[in-house]
Amino acid sequence: MNIREQIEAKEYQELSPYAARSQDSKGRKRVELECDIRTIYQRDRDRILHSKAFRRLKDKTQVFLAPQGDHYRTRLTHTLEVSQTARTIAKALSLNADLVEAIALGHDLGHTPFGHAGEVALNNMSENGFTHFEQSVRVVEVLEKNGAGLNLSWEVLDGILNHQMSTLPATLEGQVVRLCDKISYMHHDMDDAERAGIITEDDIPITIRMVIGGSTRERLNALIHDIITNSYNKDKIMMSKEVEEAMNALREIMFAQVYKSSIAKKEEVKAKRMLSELYRYYYDHPELMTTEYQALISNGEILERVVCDYISGMTDQYSIDKFEEIFVPLGWSL
Repeated sequence: MNIREQIEAKEYQELSPYAARSQDSKGRKRVELECDIRTIYQRDRDRILHSKAFRRLKDKTQVFLAPQGDHYRTRLTHTLEVSQTARTIAKALSLNADLVEAIALGHDLGHTPFGHAGEVALNNMSENGFTHFEQSVRVVEVLEKNGAGLNLSWEVLDGILNHQMSTLPATLEGQVVRLCDKISYMHHDMDDAERAGIITEDDIPITIRMVIGGSTRERLNALIHDIITNSYNKDKIMMSKEVEEAMNALREIMFAQVYKSSIAKKEEVKAKRMLSELYRYYYDHPELMTTEYQALISNGEILERVVCDYISGMTDQYSIDKFEEIFVPLGWSL
C-alpha cells in the first residue's frame, strides 16, 4: 500500500483547480526516490522543521530587542503564527495546506539576530548586500546539512524567496503565506506594543476600527475572512479594496508609533554597531569562524558572503556572547 499515492489522488479529488498538487511539483534540483508515506511538500515541511536554522529562531528577535517578559514574540512564534493563519486560509480555499505550511515554516530561516536591525547592519557592511529572504533560500540550499542543503522543491523555494510584498509567488499557496506574513506581524506586533504600553486602541482612528475591528483579535478575524471571501474560487489571493486600505493605514500607524518608537528601538543602534564590529572582525579573521564556514571558503565561496552566513545564523544571545568574548576585557588577578 502506497500512502503517498493515495494522498496525491485525494488531492486531485478535493483541492481547488488552482491549487498546487503534490504530483505536479516541478521537483527538486537533485532527484530523489519518493517516500511511500509523505508527499513532496510534506517532506519539505519536515526537513525545515528538523533543521538547525529553524530551532535557532526561538532565540531571535521579532520586533522588541531584549524584551523584559516571557510573552513577547520571537522569530519562532512569528513563524508559527504565520503558519497557522496561512493553513486556516488554505484549508478554506481548498489549497495545498502542506505546501503552505512548508513555505511558512521556512520563510524567515535566514533572518539575522536582532531582527531587521541586524538585517540592515549586514546589508550595510556587505558589498553585495544582504536580505533575509534571499538568505532563507541560501540556508535551505547551501548551509543546512553541512553544505548539502535540504534539497527542497521548486514551489517551496519560490514561496520562501518571494514572501516579501514587492514580488509575487508563482503558487496561490505562496501568495497566501505572503499575505499572512504581513497580517500576522501586524497583529502580533500590535498585541506586543499594547502590552508594552507603546500604543493603545484609542490611538487607532475610528475609521480603521469600523472596517477591521477594535481589537487585535477582531482585526485578525476580519482580515482572514476578507481574504477567504475575496479569493474563493479565484486564481489569485486578494483582499477587498476597503479592507486592504484599512490594513495599510494601520500599517503606517504601526511604523510611526511602534516600529520607529524610541521604546521598541532604544537598543537598535547598539545591535547594529555590535554586528558591524563582528562582521569586520570575522572578515579579518575568517579562521576563527567554525569549521563548516571555513569549509565554504575553501570551496570557493566569497569571504563576505560566508561572514554574512556566519553572523546571520547567530542567535541574539550568541552574538552578544561572541562580542563580549572578542571585545570586552576579562578581569584578572595575581
